[in-house]
Amino acid sequence: MITIIDFGGQNNHLTARIVRDLHVFCEVTNDKKALEHIKQKQPQAIILTGSKRQPIELPSLPILDLTGVEESQQKDLISSFLFDQNSIPADWTMENYAKSAIEDIKQRVQDKKVLLALSGGVDSSVVAALISKAIGPNLTCIFVDHGLMRKNEGLEVEEAFKDSGMNFIKIDAETRFLNRLKGITDPEQKRKTIGEEFIRVFEEIGREIKSVDFLAQGTIYPDIIESGTDGQLAVKSHHNVGGLPDVIDFEGLIEPLDILFKDEVRELGKVLGLPNYLVNRQPFPGPGLGIRCIGELTKERLDILRDADKIFRSELEKAQLPNLGQYFAVLTDIRSVGVTNNQRTYDYTLALRAVSTKDFMQAKWVQIPYDLLDQISQKIVNEVPHINRIVYDITSKPPATIEWE
Repeated sequence: MITIIDFGGQNNHLTARIVRDLHVFCEVTNDKKALEHIKQKQPQAIILTGSKRQPIELPSLPILDLTGVEESQQKDLISSFLFDQNSIPADWTMENYAKSAIEDIKQRVQDKKVLLALSGGVDSSVVAALISKAIGPNLTCIFVDHGLMRKNEGLEVEEAFKDSGMNFIKIDAETRFLNRLKGITDPEQKRKTIGEEFIRVFEEIGREIKSVDFLAQGTIYPDIIESGTDGQLAVKSHHNVGGLPDVIDFEGLIEPLDILFKDEVRELGKVLGLPNYLVNRQPFPGPGLGIRCIGELTKERLDILRDADKIFRSELEKAQLPNLGQYFAVLTDIRSVGVTNNQRTYDYTLALRAVSTKDFMQAKWVQIPYDLLDQISQKIVNEVPHINRIVYDITSKPPATIEWE
């Protein structure tokens, strides 16, 4: 266990990735929470990172000061510090993590019951596998179709889990969520509203099932980092972190992936024996199309986006381009003049986005061949009503985030 203390930088997660790629476990905290974190976690060593170190009293542990050191120079310094200077064991593996996570869940839950917020994505699917191995039939998986799913996705999730033996329940809540989101256009308010409504649905189901003690979620480490918890500046509130209401009707939360990056979650899924189509499934945020449909959310606009997004993803999958980490369409709230069948139109602009990434904390935009982009564009404007202009996002992360909202 290594503690990384961040002094106001933006790339502390990159330092953490270097350490973990060397098979040493680490966690990031900020300078204000450092002593509390160290006391609780009892690390073997400390790494300091960030833009400018502030005075702080630290315990007598081995310390590597990387404040102000360029990322390109960090790996060799970290490797020497861990192995040559301090003989830290390189035993951080997903096999070991799976065993300890399952045992932790057993000890915490015992004979109580857990309700899992299942989206069908890799994160919640891995959580389902972990908890199922730990407590078996005391797990109930709830899939809430909030009307913000991709085309046919609700049916696909139901098909994948209905015979899993995990007490799968599907809730159709499209009308409920769209009514709750009516008139909301601010992306942060969207995320928080969706997060709160999820919790309220789970609370109601928990009361119906009776004696449900814990709520489990597929929260991962980037969700927490970007949501600005623990005194950090928020990039955006993930619905399962910054979107949680202050009071929830459960004994506690179970989030066994909240210290893992996305590629580590995929690796864990393989260790647990999940099928490849789940482990390698296209990432999809909990708020779903709610943050890919810019402006007010209506069923009509969401259906437009669903159809266009399906075409884009299908054409890319047929093309089998390498290094595609995530790809999707965004319906903007920009409308512009066009001509269709010799008639003037005033319709929406659709944005397309494709990135390559390892951990989703950094990403590069993918150079899709022009002829393929042209083919996709023509297919969308010919087959999907109310779209008359298509643009392609050529911004990497940072400065942009992968999602638009």
